[in-house]
Amino acid sequence: MNITTSIKTKVARIDTGEVFTYDTLSIPQSEFSAAAKALSRMVSNGVIKRYKNGMYYKPKQTAFGELKPREDELLKNYLFENNKQIAYITGVRLYNQLGLTTQVSKVVRLASKDKEIKTKIGNLVIKPAKSYVPVTRKNVPLLQLLDVMKDFKNIPDMDKKRAVDFLKKQIENLSAEDKGKLTNFAKAYPPKVRALLGALLETLSLNELSESLKETINYLSSYEFGISEKTLPTISNWNIA
Repeated sequence: MNITTSIKTKVARIDTGEVFTYDTLSIPQSEFSAAAKALSRMVSNGVIKRYKNGMYYKPKQTAFGELKPREDELLKNYLFENNKQIAYITGVRLYNQLGLTTQVSKVVRLASKDKEIKTKIGNLVIKPAKSYVPVTRKNVPLLQLLDVMKDFKNIPDMDKKRAVDFLKKQIENLSAEDKGKLTNFAKAYPPKVRALLGALLETLSLNELSESLKETINYLSSYEFGISEKTLPTISNWNIA
């Protein structure tokens, strides 16, 4: 099967409105030139449309005209590289999705260990954020929980008691393996994250994990989160206020 036929076959399987790239089509680098010509012909014939350089989609017609790709579809192409996840959504957009804030931001933060991702998608402005550990598809939910702890004090309009209850429930529902991973990942985060996670683990009677974090924290340091002992009874053991 030549490259043109291969691309046509793969594109035929893609849903309308779904964004795809050379990676999506698994085109080898040696075939990029021939693939570019084949895709350009498909654009000219109206089979697909070019969103931007290297990004395409199959247009969908509705009674109100052509339906553009959804923002979340476009975002996916910045989260993956060679079919591996390299970044994840964090910041206010994440905290809104988790139900921790009602605010909606046009700025989307994408956290990556090795890349700074800056671009625009429609009305969205994409800005980089730091991932403290390498990103994989499996560890993203754990890193997002740690980001909630990192940004806890600055999440707009957040009910702190509700947020603490949310974190406790999320941690409690993790497998034993993921609780261990969460604790190990926290060691790469700032000390305030280790302190808050330690207090949460202790209140859940996960003392072995909490003790491993206590060893990494300066006992003279204190951490301001605006949390009361009524909300999280273990905070005095971690110098949290």
